Amino acid sequence: MARGQMTVLRALVRRSILSRHLFFVKPICVENSYFSGAGFSEPDCLGLSIGGIQRRYIHSFSPSSLYFEPALYHFQNKHLKTLGNAKYFSVLSEQGEQIAGSTEKTGAATRTESATEISEDANSSEISEDAETSKEGEVNIRSTGDIRFSDPAVLFQEMSQCTQVSKLAKSEMEQLLEILRWFTKTGWARDQALALYISASFFPTAVSKFGKFFVNKCPRDVLDYLIKLGPCKESDRFLFPIFMEFCLKQFPEEIMRFRTLVQSADLTKPHTWFPFARAMKRKIVYHCGPTNSGKTYNALQRYMEAKSGIYCSPLRLLAMEVFDKVNALGVYCSLHTGQEKKRVPFANHVACTVEMASTDECYEVAVIDEIQMIGDQVRGFAWSRALLGLKADEIHVCGDPSCLSLVRNICADTGDELIEHHYGRFKPLVVEAKTILGNFQNIQSGDCIVAFSRREIFEIKLAVERFTKHRCCVIYGALPPETRKQQANLFNSQDNEYDVLVASDAVGMGLNLNIRRVVFYGLIKHNGDKRLPVPASQVKQIAGRAGRRGSVYPEGLTTTFQLEDLDYLIECLKTTFVECKSAGLFPCFEQVELFAGQLPDITFSQLLEKFAESCHLDGAYFLCRHDHIKRVAHMLDRVPGLSLEDRYSFCFSPVNTRDPQAMSSLLRFAFQYSKSLPVRIAMGVPKESAKNDEDLLNLETKHQVLSMYMWLSQHFSEGTFPYKETAERMASDIADLLGQSLAKARWKPESRGRIVKKAPPEKGASVARQLLTMKARQQGKVAC
Repeated sequence: MARGQMTVLRALVRRSILSRHLFFVKPICVENSYFSGAGFSEPDCLGLSIGGIQRRYIHSFSPSSLYFEPALYHFQNKHLKTLGNAKYFSVLSEQGEQIAGSTEKTGAATRTESATEISEDANSSEISEDAETSKEGEVNIRSTGDIRFSDPAVLFQEMSQCTQVSKLAKSEMEQLLEILRWFTKTGWARDQALALYISASFFPTAVSKFGKFFVNKCPRDVLDYLIKLGPCKESDRFLFPIFMEFCLKQFPEEIMRFRTLVQSADLTKPHTWFPFARAMKRKIVYHCGPTNSGKTYNALQRYMEAKSGIYCSPLRLLAMEVFDKVNALGVYCSLHTGQEKKRVPFANHVACTVEMASTDECYEVAVIDEIQMIGDQVRGFAWSRALLGLKADEIHVCGDPSCLSLVRNICADTGDELIEHHYGRFKPLVVEAKTILGNFQNIQSGDCIVAFSRREIFEIKLAVERFTKHRCCVIYGALPPETRKQQANLFNSQDNEYDVLVASDAVGMGLNLNIRRVVFYGLIKHNGDKRLPVPASQVKQIAGRAGRRGSVYPEGLTTTFQLEDLDYLIECLKTTFVECKSAGLFPCFEQVELFAGQLPDITFSQLLEKFAESCHLDGAYFLCRHDHIKRVAHMLDRVPGLSLEDRYSFCFSPVNTRDPQAMSSLLRFAFQYSKSLPVRIAMGVPKESAKNDEDLLNLETKHQVLSMYMWLSQHFSEGTFPYKETAERMASDIADLLGQSLAKARWKPESRGRIVKKAPPEKGASVARQLLTMKARQQGKVAC
């Protein structure tokens, strides 16, 4: 680090402490671009996030300490003032301009004098890096005798120059070590250290060395003050600026290395990634409303009227449905999903999954469905990419009100015109006060019973068909789109005996169903780690599937299976939509490749972890979770001969990472590809439908493997996956077998214990217990 840079930085710190004002410091304060030429570069983002953790750093200067505080403050250009060769940045707090204005009035003279002195000191190089320079009218804070008012730079310098090792009693040593352990474990200092470019992985090493330094050099008055404070927030605030000075002195190379990594992992200003879209004068039309309000219908009408268009779907199933509907109405439309491409001659329209949307083609109209998914922690980046990058004159986005404010902010950044259309539900959703009362015999035709585990779905189906005259269709996420569509058509038809639907939360999106009443079997869901209440937004989305305009049941009802869940259902439906404040991002391959150039000797899985730790985002975006991608990357580390781009593509394949058979198949595909061999499917298709749940699970896994093969054939060069057509035929056959299997399923479901741990049972009577009780009642063994 250049001596002049360190000089200016310390000058800023010291003058700011003395003047007691707020001074905005963007956390790349020790780089050439911020201290080159006449002064600082203007900050170019509203807030900052490093490592996916949103932070808006300021220096808050008080008589007692100097520290970085993560606060949701907004930088405003009108509060940027050039004073000499330096720039003073005032900060708006959550209360807005009032606090900033107050600061302007009360401290204007002090700030002007201080900032001017900084500029003069920086230009004349009169400030020494080794000692504090006092000017007329200034007080050497360390000389007051009160440690709370000590300048951390002076205090650190005093400790550095101390030649004697501090002699501490055993009890004092233990208390000091406890304070340092607290400093390390609370996480506050680790997050703040990112502003100094101390990475999260290097932070423990830095703290360990700082601890040894501090224990050996700690002055008596500092020790007494810290012991008096004990392990607490105040002790963290006191120690951090000393830790900051220590790191600047001891780890300049590590700081500059991490700064370079962050610079190569820059995800700020994503709207600038699409220059052609920015050159267009786009019109964004937001169709805002709840389910069954006609928002998507109106957007599709404009889509079909246009000379060319693209429809971006959240699900492959919904893309297929729009593809069929639009072609049936006489508009030529192609289909493009991760697994298949169906090109219709003379088609200028395409229906696709949102991940497959092309940002290279030009369209008259684009439709992005379920825009609220832009805030999804895993897939949100696909909606961000579509909204920012589609080259269309009109982009119609459909969704609930939760992300309307976010879309407004994005349009302000892109310069696009925003038009809002608000819709209300055609018919109000009515909550039935009388629940099912835990009795399957209260189930009626047109009911959709929603459960949140595969096991419960089959137990409910078994109970309904055994103790009532109803027949059940089944829909859940592991089923292929073709099977879900077949089950939906079976339920919607009035010409058969299938009049009850048992489904998972997969029913909440992508299917038009003739549902009279949505019955929640429970409102607790296992998220992979623990059981939690189903989010209110998801409850509203699922409940809203009841009652569809133009269907047999235009008015929708909803209720719960157990009476004790009814209050939570009502609470969820009354809750307003939670505002989505940020959009998801994930780096494209070119960005990962650029970052990999800084770390050539690590594996791809390690590279992804480093990128997540180092990436730089502004406050309007977050880095999407990618645990599943890292699991695949870690597995593929054992495959030699794959290029960086190959690994990136394999990691995005639609594999169920919790299924060992699916993961094993992907590993086999990767090994064959790395050896430049034609990748074979090496899997047979059963000749008959499933006889038990183990057979059904096997069919589901086989279809997932075939879907993965079809996806890979679309994303790698021709000839590497030559059996695509065979895979499509096999997948179609298995989808038919799954449909036949579901129609005659009369078995108790198997546990997926070989894949995930079984969730603990809910409180209250289970479906299995109800089955035994009802069977006993029918046999007259239990009195009613």
